[in-house]
Amino acid sequence: MSSSLILSNSPIKDLFIIERKIIADNRGFFFRIFSKQELENIGLKKTLSQINFSHSNSINTVRGLHFQYPPHSETKIVTCLKGKVFDVAVDLRKDSSTFLNWFGVILSPENNRSLFIPEGFAHGFQVLEEDSELLYLHTEEYVKESEGGLHVLDPKIGIEWPNEPENLSERDKTFAFLNNNFKGIEIL
Repeated sequence: MSSSLILSNSPIKDLFIIERKIIADNRGFFFRIFSKQELENIGLKKTLSQINFSHSNSINTVRGLHFQYPPHSETKIVTCLKGKVFDVAVDLRKDSSTFLNWFGVILSPENNRSLFIPEGFAHGFQVLEEDSELLYLHTEEYVKESEGGLHVLDPKIGIEWPNEPENLSERDKTFAFLNNNFKGIEIL
């Protein structure tokens, strides 16, 4: 079987950029969003359990940084369907050589990229174009009791947002900065 996804390493182990091969003709175009077989090769261990969609109206809006604690840790595949976002993942894996490192990438329909975010990472994004829309594939259902979050301006992480973060939700504003007691998430 020929590959429909081009998988590129990020500077953080197990975090991948996905690019899609587009088949186009005078009618339009086609591309594959998801291929279980191809993504199993880079660490997809669970089946998809939930698909979410978000729409953000305003430029500079930041959503995140969200994650779920075990046993509900999840892999996410994030794709921008409209607009443009700066998508970010933060490594929270206990004993990882890249613990608390972050990686960000521009996602848009024009570059046809997604971010493959494995278990043990926090995720967030900043909107770079009005009316941006994201599709999220999740390997776990949302469980409120397992949710966690990091403050988007936490100096221990030091994310270099393209612009000053704006329009945070009330929940995202209340996430505390990390203290020295946070040792990471142990993936089961």
